[in-house]
Amino acid sequence: MNPTASLRTRRSIVELQQDHAAGNPKPLDDLMRAWKGIKELNPDDPRSFFNLGGYHGEPFRGEGETNGAYWGGYCNHGNVLFPTWHRVYCLKVEEALQSIPGCEDVMLPYWDQTTAEALAQGIPTALTDATYTFATGEKIPNPLLSFTFPVAIVDQVGGDNSEYSKPAGYETVRYPLSGLVGTPADQQQTTTHNAQYADYDQNVKLLNGNIVRWLQHDFEVTPDEPIQPAQPIGILKEFEQCLQAPNYTVFSNTTSAQEWNTQPENQNNQVMPLEQPHNDIHLATGGFDVPSQGDFSPIPDANGDMGENDTAALDPIFYFHHCNVDRVFWLWQKRHNAVDQLEIIDGYHGTSSSDSQGPTPGFAPDTPLNLDSPLNPFQKLEGGQIYTSRDCINIETQLGYTYSPGSLEDLPPVAATQAAPLVASPAAPAAAPQAAVKLKTLHVSRINKAPIKGSFIVVAYANVGGKKRLVGYKSVLSRWDSGYCLNCQTHLEVKAAFPLMAVNPEGLTEDDFTVELITRGHNAPQREALLAKNPYLLELR
Repeated sequence: MNPTASLRTRRSIVELQQDHAAGNPKPLDDLMRAWKGIKELNPDDPRSFFNLGGYHGEPFRGEGETNGAYWGGYCNHGNVLFPTWHRVYCLKVEEALQSIPGCEDVMLPYWDQTTAEALAQGIPTALTDATYTFATGEKIPNPLLSFTFPVAIVDQVGGDNSEYSKPAGYETVRYPLSGLVGTPADQQQTTTHNAQYADYDQNVKLLNGNIVRWLQHDFEVTPDEPIQPAQPIGILKEFEQCLQAPNYTVFSNTTSAQEWNTQPENQNNQVMPLEQPHNDIHLATGGFDVPSQGDFSPIPDANGDMGENDTAALDPIFYFHHCNVDRVFWLWQKRHNAVDQLEIIDGYHGTSSSDSQGPTPGFAPDTPLNLDSPLNPFQKLEGGQIYTSRDCINIETQLGYTYSPGSLEDLPPVAATQAAPLVASPAAPAAAPQAAVKLKTLHVSRINKAPIKGSFIVVAYANVGGKKRLVGYKSVLSRWDSGYCLNCQTHLEVKAAFPLMAVNPEGLTEDDFTVELITRGHNAPQREALLAKNPYLLELR
């Protein structure tokens, strides 16, 4: 579509901040002006932020407006369209920004979450400052900080109890605040909660501290302990590991990856999907503390918008996050010889419209997904045809943009045994581990999303010498209501695999492990009651 010579470059938001500090404020000024512009457009304008932000989740439409068997937004999660759908989504937001007069050269920047600066400080200040001052001296509320709804959105899904309704004038919030205002009881609880966090600067410190913990989190173990991690946790390590995923199907989404990780032949070849660190950023920004050793004590009732699939895309930070996710997708493509082709394993878990979240508008339940599936509702500029994944594989030759150099680009090459962009079949034998280390994996299954309201975290602990030791955690970015979903149990089941480096493997049994579900606004007794509805299965093998 666009020759490489005319490529436009997406830069990190920190690069724009650095330009501003060095005496070149125009790039950041133009970005702020463009965002201010699309947020002020009439909500019925197809380029308005309200309209674009609503494509992802609420306001729901079609069958999903009232029927919990469907997902009422267009976004794809838990299936192979996750990277490509969000790639085109960012492109459409970028085109809207460029439609604002004087902003034709604006490109959507990425929040590079794995630089040394991000690991130490958290979110770039351009995304958290309360105000922004243009080079002209004009001072405005920071358009990247939040979004005030011009009209109400109404949650009418059966079983939701209107939890995610939002009135006109509602302003999106982030951790540690709450944004649940759908019912009188929610409003009272949220008012009480937010009154404890009235200091804006302190809230930014709490948010950044939480982001840093999620980014850096790693185990603290001693060599003589009978259990050690084989798969590091923390968003930095997850991004690094997802770049090693051996094929697009398991790289692309959590559903395919969790199936891959349960197969015996992949015992020593566990994968991390791109969607997993993506989920973690959502929950860290929206309202979950990172799990810790021993008892887990989150800020109760922190319900920021980024932490729920229903409303996440109505916070501007969503697009800077997803621009970085798209950049990591492109890095994976370059590392795996996949810049011009992607391969989907036909019939594999994660290739059905009903997987994970339920079918989106325009899809019937259990529709097979492939590279020619429509990425609704995104139309090409010419002809009005709907984009497919095949239209957006190569960002440079098909979409006309590229990325400035960022983090994760200097990782070691992919091992020769993992370099192929596709495995011949899901049952292909795994490569032998490089070191003579006996690995075991704790498999958690039969977790039913139905009784769980909203996003949550699956946390695994081991009892080691009477001490509660964190084994790992998996965050699940979920809809508020799954209980009325008509999908079969397979589609509602959440699985997690926690690879372990066993120093004394014969001394460990399933009885040495426990699982907790960290959910919205639940104290310990409530979480225990929730687990009673989730007779999960633990297998150590």
